[in-house]
Amino acid sequence: MALSNNVIGAINFVAVLLSIPVIGAGIWLATEADNSCVKLLQWPVIILGILILVVALAGFIGGFWRIPWLLILYLVAMLILIILLASLVVFIYMVTIKGSGHLAPSRAYLEYRLDDFSGWLRRRVRSPYKWDRIKSCLSSTQMCPELNQSYRMAQDFFNAHITPLQSGCCKPPTECGYTFVNPTYWISPINNAADMDCLQWSNDQMQLCYNCDSCKAGLLANLKKEWRRVDIILLVTLVALIWVYLIGCCAFRNAKTEDLFRKYKQGTYT
Repeated sequence: MALSNNVIGAINFVAVLLSIPVIGAGIWLATEADNSCVKLLQWPVIILGILILVVALAGFIGGFWRIPWLLILYLVAMLILIILLASLVVFIYMVTIKGSGHLAPSRAYLEYRLDDFSGWLRRRVRSPYKWDRIKSCLSSTQMCPELNQSYRMAQDFFNAHITPLQSGCCKPPTECGYTFVNPTYWISPINNAADMDCLQWSNDQMQLCYNCDSCKAGLLANLKKEWRRVDIILLVTLVALIWVYLIGCCAFRNAKTEDLFRKYKQGTYT
């Protein structure tokens, strides 16, 4: 019994360690400007990581201090958390499976279209109320002003590999035919009715293309890239947690078997 309980305690220490990358992934998302403005995924990931940490600590304590009811609570709670984590991994994959950039003529960077992304993600930015809050947050960052410091010449900017968010929000779409002055200041063509985003562009440094669908698409492209990285971390953690859980179940079953056998040998088994 003692050996099996020690095994349960040891593997739950591993589960404690596995909660760290989950919590870290959520904190990393919270530090990224786009995710901190949208506030969609970081808190579910952080909360799930904390719950895994708490439940693993319960299993660790229950194993080393031989508290059967705490071990049973651990087994039930960890199974629920594994199912939640698996659901989150699948959900992130499904909502980020769509959406990719399009090459623009004579440009190194990609441009993005809102309709290319999943319906769930599009609904997160379609609401005027939600987008006004996100837009205000994005415009307060330095992502667009830093382009003016990095690229003085038109060709340097056209050859730059800027982020999807910068591509969508800091400049007009290439098809609009605007003339480059600097990355966030462009001269309007005579006819700029190629797309509604062409009419939305403003040289006002607080407006730029923040009202454009291309900005929303660039935001979703950024989210997709970052969420996919987090999804890989969560998937690896999920696989490791499943192994830890299965070993824990076997150790718990062996502990109960040893306990029954010991009672039988002592003549107390009824």
